Amino acid sequence: MKLLAAFAKIASRLPTLRCHSEAAIEALQRTLAEKQQRLDLQAVALAHSRKIFDRSSEAARIGVWECSLPDNSLVWTRMVYDLFDMPHDADLDRGEILKCYSKESLLELARLRTRAIEERSGFTLDAEIVTPKGNTRWIRITATVESEGDVPVRIFGMKLDITTEKMMFDQIRYLAEFDTLTGLPNRAQFQSALRHLPLREFGCNAPALLLIDLDGFKGINDTFGHKAGDECLKETAERLSTACKGAELVARIGGDEFAVLVCGYDSADAVAALAERIVQSLGRFIERDGTRMHVGASVGVAFFDLSLRSDLFGCADSALYKAKTEGKNRFHVHEAPVDVDNRKMDAA
Repeated sequence: MKLLAAFAKIASRLPTLRCHSEAAIEALQRTLAEKQQRLDLQAVALAHSRKIFDRSSEAARIGVWECSLPDNSLVWTRMVYDLFDMPHDADLDRGEILKCYSKESLLELARLRTRAIEERSGFTLDAEIVTPKGNTRWIRITATVESEGDVPVRIFGMKLDITTEKMMFDQIRYLAEFDTLTGLPNRAQFQSALRHLPLREFGCNAPALLLIDLDGFKGINDTFGHKAGDECLKETAERLSTACKGAELVARIGGDEFAVLVCGYDSADAVAALAERIVQSLGRFIERDGTRMHVGASVGVAFFDLSLRSDLFGCADSALYKAKTEGKNRFHVHEAPVDVDNRKMDAA
């Protein structure tokens, strides 16, 4: 009787238990639905953020990359594929991709990458690549090594297209160091070379400086105009470069002034022969558009010497002035003054 009473009691509670269970299930379903809704919203937000990131990356020409270690398997975002002119579904073979890098960039990449992995650090590198389509680009690579414990497991970072930036920098540098009319190094580059001259090794062959000033150039401008004068300067630069092949530097340092820095000549006679060749080369007629123009050249020569009391440029300039006063269209070699103290020592 007691057992039947217990079953009856349980049976009487089943509807209540069923209601509680159904309510609990409904509450759980509502909770799950709310969580799913939040997940869906987060997924939409994430997709939107990824879309913005992709568009921003494309606009800025920035791509993200990852390389697993030690198998070197790669993962790229779309922008990196675009930088290398590769289809977005292309297989990534690191060995083949490295062939796109110039020799200098590849060597530097290998050095920096190896050190970063060894030190568990990172690096930044501006590298030149030639894509499979033949396009030359400059990319800035940033990299960070990630480790688990003390074991490097991946290296990742960004690749940025800096081609335009590099071209602008090269243009600015060119304008700062080269004469735009003749293409020769300008006075700034010449002065830098001259300033560092005493710090360089030349063995037994002393460097020499030749300063060249055109004779009669003002008459070209006055008679034929500045355009003809510019053509004359261009021709002079070409002839001077040809006559001075192998020189350390051939520069335009002023309006109609040029400088040549030579090293490694066996003797003073060899340098004198070069100066004579310059005079002869620049003394020939220049013809442009049926017009025959004639200029000459005076050359001052000075040899670098650690015991030289005056500066090399001043000595060459003095020799140039001497050539001018002696009749122009000739060269003169600077002669250092005799040191009286040294003469006394030699006599003793």
